[in-house]
Amino acid sequence: MNRDRVLLLGYLAAVIAASLVHDARLLAGALVVVLASAGRRAGPLSWRALRATGPYLAAVAAGWLGLAALAPANVPGAADGAGVAAVWPALARLVLRVLLLATLALRVLPAVSLPRALAFSRTLRYVLVLATSQVLAFRRLFGDFRLALVARTPRRVGPRTAVRHGAATAAWFLRRAEHDAGTLTQALEARGFFLDRD
Repeated sequence: MNRDRVLLLGYLAAVIAASLVHDARLLAGALVVVLASAGRRAGPLSWRALRATGPYLAAVAAGWLGLAALAPANVPGAADGAGVAAVWPALARLVLRVLLLATLALRVLPAVSLPRALAFSRTLRYVLVLATSQVLAFRRLFGDFRLALVARTPRRVGPRTAVRHGAATAAWFLRRAEHDAGTLTQALEARGFFLDRD
């Protein structure tokens, strides 16, 4: 078994373990271990993980705290008189788990060569090639959309314009992804990809 496959399997096992653990201390300890394994790059790694997960965590935290304050009957434990305080343990577990998973992905996946890790399966190699081609195409299109927004906006883009542009772009990408998935499936069916192989 090659190094890339071992790393990928170890990463998948760590993701499953992090999803099953519900002790905040264990999650925090695992996060410290992952950051410590990065050595001098621990600072930039933690900053990248915070940037990637910050908006999601802020939105979820605001929703949970708001729900606990305004409608405590809908929050387990908050209806017993604990109020907002009942949300903190679950919220801490969520934050630690999301940060751990993001940090783990940013730490391990750049070191894994997916073509080498999936070399044992022809089907998985096909899926990887299709997914990679889609990601590259969508990344280029996203850059085109961003440049189009800048080129068509005479002054600095405001939050309202940015949100509207982001929503329109996301809707376009969803339609394009659905269309591409259908087209690729038809092309693969025409070439017998889904037929049983000997």
